[in-house]
Amino acid sequence: QVQLVESGGGLVQPGGSLRLSCAASGFTFSRSAMSWYRQPQGKEREFVARISSAGVSTRYADSMKGRFTISRDNAKNTVYLQMNSLKPDDTAVYYCNAVESTSWGTTNDYWGQGTQVTVSS
Repeated sequence: QVQLVESGGGLVQPGGSLRLSCAASGFTFSRSAMSWYRQPQGKEREFVARISSAGVSTRYADSMKGRFTISRDNAKNTVYLQMNSLKPDDTAVYYCNAVESTSWGTTNDYWGQGTQVTVSS
């Protein structure tokens, strides 16, 4: 059974930091590009950051560059999102996404349930 379990969300003051974790199981984590997305209340889901399967390359949405850092530990089947200098506009439900590359050249797409991040004084 595929599972992506996010944790680490919560309430933080503007300028603060949070570290999100996403623990994966049920699929081949080391063959999966991992991403974080977020969805503010009443808005569409948007891309935050992506890391390649080996952790060699990363990509960020422009508004997160320099503030957020995505990383992964393939030995622990876990991907992280370090968020610094948080702003009220960062308030959203944050979702973990996995795109697994199979031996047959296809991909499988998995999503977690999300974790709420609220930035407020």
